[in-house]
Amino acid sequence: EVQLVESGGGLAQPGASLRLSCAASGFTLRTFEMKWVRRIPEKGLEWVSTITRDGGDGGQTSYADSVKGRFTMSRDNAKNTLYLQLNSLKPEDTGMYYCTFINGDPRGPGTRVTVVS
Repeated sequence: EVQLVESGGGLAQPGASLRLSCAASGFTLRTFEMKWVRRIPEKGLEWVSTITRDGGDGGQTSYADSVKGRFTMSRDNAKNTLYLQLNSLKPEDTGMYYCTFINGDPRGPGTRVTVVS
């Protein structure tokens, strides 16, 4: 059974950092293009970042302009896990974060990030 389970969210102050994890099971993560998305109150679902399949180069990443330079997406093939490092957090980063397949909808429980002073 294909499963994606996000974790690592929490309450943070502006400027702080969090690292989100997405544990995958039932498939080999590195063979799929994956993305992080977030659901922000009053804005809906927003794309955050993408990592391509690992073709021997670890995969290429891309980011939404709103997070570029602050967030870093990565993958640990040995652990079959995706990560999203969130640095320099802003209140507008508050939301539920999900990892999923590039053309898929969120399917895991998500992990909540709340950034408040």
